[in-house]
Amino acid sequence: MSQKESKQEKKGSHRTELYTEVPARCLPIVYSPEYNITFLGLEKLHPFDAGKWGKVVHFLKEEQFLTDDNIVEAREASEEDLLVVHTRRYLNKLKWSLVVATITEIPPLLFLPNFLVQRKVLRPLRTQTGGTIMAGKLAIERGWAINVGGGFHHCSSDKGGGFCAYADITLSIKFLFERVEGVSKATIIDLDAHQGNGHERDFLEDRRVYIMDVYNRYIYPGDGYAKRAIKRKVELDWGTEDQEYLQKVELHCEGALNEVRPDIVVYNAGTDILDGDPLGGLAISPQGIIKRDEIVFRAARRRGIPILMVTSGGYQRKTARIIADSILNLQRQGLVGCGAADEAGPSLAPGTACGPVCAGVPTPAR
Repeated sequence: MSQKESKQEKKGSHRTELYTEVPARCLPIVYSPEYNITFLGLEKLHPFDAGKWGKVVHFLKEEQFLTDDNIVEAREASEEDLLVVHTRRYLNKLKWSLVVATITEIPPLLFLPNFLVQRKVLRPLRTQTGGTIMAGKLAIERGWAINVGGGFHHCSSDKGGGFCAYADITLSIKFLFERVEGVSKATIIDLDAHQGNGHERDFLEDRRVYIMDVYNRYIYPGDGYAKRAIKRKVELDWGTEDQEYLQKVELHCEGALNEVRPDIVVYNAGTDILDGDPLGGLAISPQGIIKRDEIVFRAARRRGIPILMVTSGGYQRKTARIIADSILNLQRQGLVGCGAADEAGPSLAPGTACGPVCAGVPTPAR
């Protein structure tokens, strides 16, 4: 860790490998091949496509937006990193295969030795969690960042569920609050089809965090206690389609960012809103998802607010292509990529790099 970065840490913060300097040639897009879960075919017992993250990167490389040289390699979150939010009691529970089988909804895991479950299931999720924390810092430095994984919004400090074992959204925000000067308010815009009860429980009493959540009111988790944390709640009916959905997203996204101006937006961009998703129950088209992401990025960039996107849920094989197409659309719109600028003016300091053809050194976190 550089001297510059160490100055960002408040007294008492633990030493972390997740806030190291990122080369100027890299786009603020975080990924590791370790994200993908492959384990004797057991991952196929859950509807989640446990290899979708690698497919997204493959498609972005095919379009020559990403290369091995300009992507940020995610690092695994250490136990000390996780303890910033999680209780030690909860982390110890994950040493029981039964607990992990329940959280991931893959029952056969309970019959496997925990060292295998740790290596093949939890390590990928810890690496994605590290990626979200890294992307939070990058978003402040570069104006935007995308973690190709993450978005485990059903996990709170002491409880996992819904395929979410680590509270990466809470962790990324807590890291920023603790380590980066000038970051004291955050807005979570959660557009996964499911209620984000994990981060809602974590920030229930925290006035620094404004939560907007748009979800199918009839599906998991139906957490009434956690709903008390939502400042802008939009509950959808079964089969909601593009026109109604996009109108509500734009109206409430603009409203949320007008109501409170945060230092960062954390955007949980689940694709389980896609028509035909077995768990989401909504009917949004691929074009609707692409437009949704554009609406959120445009609202943040127009105001000069850094935005971190995580990819969250999505339970059809075609979602990886849609995520890639959405990122490519954000590039075409000038909302991400080298030289992307806020509509109200560039968010990056002069000389700040954001891609392989730029020159300069990343600005320190504000």
